[in-house]
Amino acid sequence: MVKKKSLLTKIGDAMESARDMAQEAGASLVRSAKGAASDLRRNAGKARTRISNKAEAATVSVKREFRAAEADAGKAIGKVQRQVRSKVSAAETGAKNVLGKARRAAKSVESDAAKALRAAKRSVKGKVKAAATGARKAAGKVERAMSPAKPAAKRKTGAGKKTAARKVTTARTAVKKGVVKAKGLVRKAGAAATKAVKGVTKKPVARKAAKKAVKKKAA
Repeated sequence: MVKKKSLLTKIGDAMESARDMAQEAGASLVRSAKGAASDLRRNAGKARTRISNKAEAATVSVKREFRAAEADAGKAIGKVQRQVRSKVSAAETGAKNVLGKARRAAKSVESDAAKALRAAKRSVKGKVKAAATGARKAAGKVERAMSPAKPAAKRKTGAGKKTAARKVTTARTAVKKGVVKAKGLVRKAGAAATKAVKGVTKKPVARKAAKKAVKKKAA
């Protein structure tokens, strides 16, 4: 009976020992599982933190690049605007210069035209005066020729008549020549005045050239 008890006691002890070992193994497994789960949670948190940090860094980088692009675009727009303003200002200055030159050329042309007209008038007046003087001289010759001559001897009456007739003819020829010469002088003076005026009025071509230059610069 004692032997049987000791055997049962041994079996019980072995069972208790196995139970204890099983409990310890289960507890160890539980502890290992908890540790693994904690490690997983820790690693997952670290991964989330890394991903969040990378996302924030990427967002900051994108914002920085966007702001830099905006700044570059603003600089480029400002540069283009300055260039456009400079070109417009240069074109306006060039147009003003060309217009000033055209106005000065027009004034010069007007002055030249006035001078040419005055010179033509003086020339016409001088030539008309000369023609009138020639006509007066011719008329004086005619009057002298037509005036009664001194009485000559009877034997020379025929010669005197011939001489008087020659003088009258010569006087008439002189008058005709004087008139023709006067007309010719007047025609020449008129032609010279017309030519001078035409020559001056041709100069406003400078205005057309100035307008073309202004259009080119404006374009």
